[in-house]
Amino acid sequence: MSAAPTSPDTPHAAPWEELVTVALLGTDRRTPPWLPPGRDAPTALLDLAAVETVRRRAGLTPAPAGARLEPAAADPRPSLPPAAVRRLAMLLSDRPGTGGGRRGTAPDLMELLPQWLSLANERGFAAPPEMLPALLDAARGRTDLRPTALAFAGPRALWLARLNPDWRFALRSVPGGGSELPPPQDTDRIRRLWQEGLFAERVALLGGLRSRQPALARELLATTWTTERAEDRLMFLDSLRTGLETSDEPFLEQALSDRSRNVRATAAELLSALPGSALAGRMAARAAACVAVDRTGGEPTIAVEAPHECDPGMERDGVVPKPPAGRGERSWWLGQLVEAAPLGSWTARLGGRTPEEIVALPVADDWRDELHAAWCRAAVRQRDPRWSRALLGPPSAPEAGGPGAVSLAERAKLLSMLDAEERAEWVAGFIATHGLSEAFQLLGVCAVPWSAPLGRSVVDALDIARDAGSYPWSFSGVMGLAERCLDPVEASRLDALTAIPDETEDTSPGAGGYWAEAFQRLTTTLRLRATMREELGEP
Repeated sequence: MSAAPTSPDTPHAAPWEELVTVALLGTDRRTPPWLPPGRDAPTALLDLAAVETVRRRAGLTPAPAGARLEPAAADPRPSLPPAAVRRLAMLLSDRPGTGGGRRGTAPDLMELLPQWLSLANERGFAAPPEMLPALLDAARGRTDLRPTALAFAGPRALWLARLNPDWRFALRSVPGGGSELPPPQDTDRIRRLWQEGLFAERVALLGGLRSRQPALARELLATTWTTERAEDRLMFLDSLRTGLETSDEPFLEQALSDRSRNVRATAAELLSALPGSALAGRMAARAAACVAVDRTGGEPTIAVEAPHECDPGMERDGVVPKPPAGRGERSWWLGQLVEAAPLGSWTARLGGRTPEEIVALPVADDWRDELHAAWCRAAVRQRDPRWSRALLGPPSAPEAGGPGAVSLAERAKLLSMLDAEERAEWVAGFIATHGLSEAFQLLGVCAVPWSAPLGRSVVDALDIARDAGSYPWSFSGVMGLAERCLDPVEASRLDALTAIPDETEDTSPGAGGYWAEAFQRLTTTLRLRATMREELGEP
């Protein structure tokens, strides 16, 4: 069959690259033979470009069909109630910066999304398929959202993530990059994956085994330990934190002689978390040689004699010899020894005293802050609630830091060692005595929703701050926490605070209106949270 004759008006099929070049240079400077000369050249060039654009978009070179995509795994969880579906769509439609200017009384929907996802996960619902792209986009922009968002999104999100490079973070966030790990009883497949798998697969395998069969994970790591790279050894060693037990001690003792300083430091830290380990005993002996009770002055006093050198044995056990800038060597070494010594050893060393009695003892020669700070770090590392309680002291103490804590960050860490009820009670007492100016970090470690006493203390303190006549901006952080953490049942109690108070001579101009707006936003948010719970139903 012969080709159809070409009409004189048929545009010349010029290569796309040549069309672009002529367009960039201009037809005055370059007029190829397939363009008419003169004033018609620009129009003819655009006509050719339009035709070529359509051809490029519509034309397709025949090729063998690719393999069909495997369908996404089924999600057996129940579907969301219709009202909850609409609520999720509203929460996902809110994006940072879309509101602009003052927030007014409107709730911050993006800040409520993490709480909504946690509630949906508690109730075991599956994500609506049509909302998975928006959910993945939200998680892409907020790393704090990823654990709950991916748990809610389920297996279909991983299926989508394999098709869109923008969502690949989802594959990195789950063990094995979303692939199924071999069961513990399939030892041949486990060893093959450990020997031949990608690094991410090996990390996931070790972490999964460690949570179920700690000994098997440790034995697997030992088979290739000497051939691993230093950075890989560090990552693998860190997985032993899960299920750490006394049977790990021989392997960790061996790691103390590793070529990598970071590996040695991690091994020493893990061993110091085992109070019965040989390293803990060595550190206890070293620390005991530096700290003792001096009774010569009448009143028992803790005397401190910091180490004069950092010997090779101390270095092997994880003591870093060179202090940070501005820190003395001897105090640096002392802090590391005390931090790594088992807290239980101090009762025998310091005359059978309890942690409360030890912390209350005076410390000679200005060593108190250094010694107590090291005990704070030890209490957190060894997860010791009794020592944490003693170092915190009563929340009403004149010194806001308590007898042992020397910073807000340390107090927050010590609080996290207590159970949720005691933690909330301590913070409520702290706020009642010291107000809200230093309470933000402490409130951040309290369980959500806040207990009734803690919620009342926060509201009362905000009310006092409002009556003082200052602007509410100094308390915006606490107000934001209250919107997310205050129990929604407190909304009715807050209604009285939403009115604009009368201004006095000492009141900042317009402060009452700003406070009323802040409390209106708080009550609106609390009622919205209550509605969210009702829409999702009981767990």
